[in-house]
Formats: sequence, structure tokens, C-alpha cells
Amino acid sequence: MEQLYVFGTGNAAAIHCYNTCFALKKDGEYFMVDAGGGNGILKILDDMDVDLSKIHNMFVTHEHTDHLLGVVWLVRFIATRMKNGTYEGDFHIYCHDELPHTIDTICHMTLQGKFAKLIGERIHLIPVHDGQTVNIMGYDMTFFDIHSTKAKQFGFTTTLENGKKLTCAGDEPYNPLCAPYAEGSDWLLHEAFCLYADREKYKPYEKHHSTVMDACKLAEELQIPNLVLWHTEDKTGGRRKELYTKEGQEFYHGNLYVPEDEEILEL
Repeated sequence: MEQLYVFGTGNAAAIHCYNTCFALKKDGEYFMVDAGGGNGILKILDDMDVDLSKIHNMFVTHEHTDHLLGVVWLVRFIATRMKNGTYEGDFHIYCHDELPHTIDTICHMTLQGKFAKLIGERIHLIPVHDGQTVNIMGYDMTFFDIHSTKAKQFGFTTTLENGKKLTCAGDEPYNPLCAPYAEGSDWLLHEAFCLYADREKYKPYEKHHSTVMDACKLAEELQIPNLVLWHTEDKTGGRRKELYTKEGQEFYHGNLYVPEDEEILEL
């Protein structure tokens, strides 16, 4: 059975938890999605016993710092292993067609030449297009434009080995234009900036984000059996799971997950 490795759960401004990023684990390999905003991802991977040599594929949703900058650290450490002979095969980074140039530029500006030169040789920046399906690790991954209001961003949908459909909706509220991809999902990974009760404090709508209530109403309407909420504020601390679950269950009757950093969910 596949597992969802939750590396981080916070939004861009979170400092008490890591920025939202995760991986699907299948047969000892990881399909990684985003990498957060810094080298904290390396500690998290170490804490969770995720071997870099088992990450050969990742997807970067968009250009914002809390999703992109950790990618540079992955490239740096995977390139090191390639150079010393402890990483077999190539590393594939999938992203929408505006991101390869951005990632390549940042890596060449910040990494030593001996590492950056592996981009194009063994580290591949692969553009994907709206509605395109690519077979990755045996999954048919269909990537789609979430129609972001802030920066071009893609999500993806795929079918797990058990036949269940999983959809990552990005870090903005679900857009009805994405219905062909999200409808019929068994798992929906969706952002929830804060509790609806705290909307005046955190002002999620000004930032074009959802509240727990909004995300749960959506999942109920779409009849999603399993909903994962993340990309949240970090001020509720140790009570986040409790409070988000309590509010969410008022509007959603499926299985609601509010994971902490470094949590593993069985899919």
C-alpha cells in the first residue's frame, strides 16, 4: 500500500512548522511534491529515514519561495551523491513550462559549477502542460493548471495501486474549472489557511486562501471520502489538529486528516 509522507504543513509565513510539501511512497521510491523554502527539508528527510537515493522524481507546483527554494538544496545534495557514486540513475524534476528556466537560473547562481553542470546531464527539468499525462513510477500522473490568481500553478491527479483516485489541488482554493480532475477523487489534498472562526485574525480571503469550513464544505459537495488539510497558519500550535478537526466535522462527514509535520498517512 502506498503512503503519503507529510514533510511540512505550514503556509509561507509559518516558522513553527515547515512549509507544505510531501511525497508519495511506493515500493521504496518517493515521488516528491515541492520542497519547502529551505534546507530544513534535509533534516525532515533524515528524521523520516527518506534516502535521497530513492528520490528520482519530483514535481514543483509553482515559483513561490515556500515551495521552490528547498529544491535547490535537493539538487545540491543529490548532485553530491551523483558525484561520489552513491546515487544511481537520474533525477527528474517536473514543473509547468515557466519553471525550468527559473530553477535552472537559481541553481546556477547559487551552486558550485560542478553540481550545476549536472542539470541537463543527469538532473532533468521537464516541463509539463495543462492536461498532460506522464507515467511516473508506474503512475499515470495528469497535471493541470489550477488557475491561480497569483502565480501560474499546477496540481495533479493520479490513480493509486488500490484503484483510488488522489488529487493535489495546489495551495489556493479549488477552482470549478478543475472539476474534470478533482471530481470523483477518493483523496483530496487541499489548503486551509485557518479556522473560519479566525478569519478576521488571519484574513485568508485577502490572500486568496480557504478556511477549514470552506475546504470541508467543498469536499462534502464533491463527495470526497478522504480530505487532507494543510498549508495552514502555525499559531494554534499543538491544538491545530484538534481545532481544525472540530470545525471541519461540522461541515464534512468523510475522513478528515489534519497532519502534523513528519506524519505518515496510509493511502
